[in-house]
Amino acid sequence: MNNLYLRTIRLMLVSAIAFLAFLFIPAGTFHYWRGWVFWGTFMVLSVLVYGWMAIYDKELLERRLRAGPSAEKTREQKTLTAIGGPVVIVAFVMMVFDHRFGWSPAVPDWLSLVGDVLGVVGMLMYFIVIRENRFASSTVEVSQGQSVISTGPYSVVRHPMYAGAILFFIGAPLALGSWWGLVFLPLFVAAFAWRCLNEEKFLCANLPGYPEYMRKVRYRLVPYVW
Repeated sequence: MNNLYLRTIRLMLVSAIAFLAFLFIPAGTFHYWRGWVFWGTFMVLSVLVYGWMAIYDKELLERRLRAGPSAEKTREQKTLTAIGGPVVIVAFVMMVFDHRFGWSPAVPDWLSLVGDVLGVVGMLMYFIVIRENRFASSTVEVSQGQSVISTGPYSVVRHPMYAGAILFFIGAPLALGSWWGLVFLPLFVAAFAWRCLNEEKFLCANLPGYPEYMRKVRYRLVPYVW
């Protein structure tokens, strides 16, 4: 089997098992329907998206597999990525603990399902972005032959993938039944905002046409806001 496919399968399996552990070990039980719905939705969509890349765009899949601090090109992005991963894990564990021990008022079932829907929308935005931009790497870099993408979601905001990720992180606490999980949201938004600014500085210096694109598309994450 192609090495790229093996790496993708390994990533999916490791991600599925790790995500299960982060959700159900803190829950102290497998009788946690919110965790199952959230985990199942995320994993099904992830498999579909990575399966699409494996079939239709192997170069894009290779770029998406190169992730983590060691894959980043700048010191700032290495630092952000190294800190960001553990913080996300801690946030999910705290969300589950909140639901388990009742630290905050109960989240209504219907609102947890709304949180799942927000997560789905965030994942769908991710898919739309990678279909529109085959240079959408997991790291901040400029590949050979890369050009500025200004169509599709990139005609609305400069960083639509990060906008989708923020929707996902808004939905996650609700989906898992934790009001306290929303406390992490400003931290995630600040991290994405910082990454946007740092990425734009890099792209302006290394990708021809990007300064012109920034003048054309004014907003980074949310239209008419920022």
